[in-house]
Amino acid sequence: MNSTIILLIIISYFGVLMLISHFASKNTSDDSFYTGDRKSPWQVVAFGMIGAVMSGVTFVSIPGMVSNNYFYYLQFVFGNVVGYIFITYVLIPIYYNLQLVSIYSYLETRFGPRTYKTGSLFFLISQSFGAALRLLLAAKILQYAVFDELNIPFFLTVIIILILIWMYTNKSGIKTIVWTDTLQTFFLLLAAVVSIYIIKDSLNLSFSETITSVTNHKYFKVFNWDFNSGSNFFKQFISGILIAVAMVGLDQNMMQKTLTCKSKKEAQRNILTFSLFLALAQFLFLGLGVMLYLYAEKFGIQLEIENGQFIHTDNLFPMLSLGSFGTVAAISFILGITAASFSSVDSSLTALTTSFTHDFLDITHKNSKEKKRLKNYVLLAFSIVIFIIIMLFSGSKGDVITTIFKVAGYTYGPLLGLYLLGIFTKIKIKDTAVPYVCVLMPLLTYYINYIVKVKFSFDLGFMNILLNACLTILCLILIRNKNDE
Repeated sequence: MNSTIILLIIISYFGVLMLISHFASKNTSDDSFYTGDRKSPWQVVAFGMIGAVMSGVTFVSIPGMVSNNYFYYLQFVFGNVVGYIFITYVLIPIYYNLQLVSIYSYLETRFGPRTYKTGSLFFLISQSFGAALRLLLAAKILQYAVFDELNIPFFLTVIIILILIWMYTNKSGIKTIVWTDTLQTFFLLLAAVVSIYIIKDSLNLSFSETITSVTNHKYFKVFNWDFNSGSNFFKQFISGILIAVAMVGLDQNMMQKTLTCKSKKEAQRNILTFSLFLALAQFLFLGLGVMLYLYAEKFGIQLEIENGQFIHTDNLFPMLSLGSFGTVAAISFILGITAASFSSVDSSLTALTTSFTHDFLDITHKNSKEKKRLKNYVLLAFSIVIFIIIMLFSGSKGDVITTIFKVAGYTYGPLLGLYLLGIFTKIKIKDTAVPYVCVLMPLLTYYINYIVKVKFSFDLGFMNILLNACLTILCLILIRNKNDE
């Protein structure tokens, strides 16, 4: 597909986002950037959150990963649903009862200022890496599809994307993103549906035959009972629960959208609805993955293999969409990946800005002019941080989604431990010791994970988040205040 046409599509899409931003920024207050004035319709928030969670990682990595990981990812998704139920009935009431803007201020109420700052700092680190890795994948695809032909270097492609995102999020932040995420989710799902339909026709399959072809394929293995495997059911299911709680319920990015709903009840409806449709969407993308490999098999498309496994699996969907499926599929894919690249970063930048300005700069006590100045500086600073991380990981291989969840296990583990200890016990801890514990426990988790894998051939997989959280809780209990009963 001609790169000029693709560029025009991207520019048109950006124009629509700017139009949404223009209308959303009317009648805004100083807090609209952070709270959306708490007037967002819960149905809109729920649908938009699907795109924010899925992003380019789900869009590209999940279809590609089925060749090496089958449908085992569904075990993780089942765990996610349980985690979202915990968020709905445990975390949402806490956040609404305390009327929080930054969710980490709960830690100050429960434990003290050092714990509060530590929790926020771990979020800032986690979210910066997560957002950067998500954008990295989308930027690589846009580079391949458009900017290579225009002789634009990769670093400049990333800068262009970040500038475009800054332009439509700067004015009203989360108030704009609630609506732009809805549009982005629509294009993500549309690209998957269009691709499935085109592959179905190319393989001369009816709708029922398509379902049979997917469910009878050798990749359609949902459960893994090998206890030593990182994809074992219990490891995937339990880590699915914990990572959902950590990466959504303890994540300023996801919760900031939810807290724009009008009431606690509407916020709970939002999470429950979102969890159901997200699970269905992820199943759709796994099914798409099988169809992509069916297409490659039938038409003799050679895929790279190393040590008996497919490599560069993130390249499969873009390669076929842009080179084999025709113009309609190419356009829908470009719109989908553009939506993914924007949605993966716009809300992250807003959440990072919110957390830093409220947790470290105490922006609530500044005047209107000072609030705007600080917000702009912080938004720009985190854009630079994300750019740097992208460039550091630009040479990485393999599916990005696995990398994201592995990083999350180490960075969100201490946060998960702090919240579980705070919610389910009345223990008082030494607030001054918390930063040291939260830095040391991820390092200890990494060391233990390495030892058991090398010496016992036992892969913790995504379960490192459970080990990390448990070590954090245990250490904090051991050093709790002596006068605590």
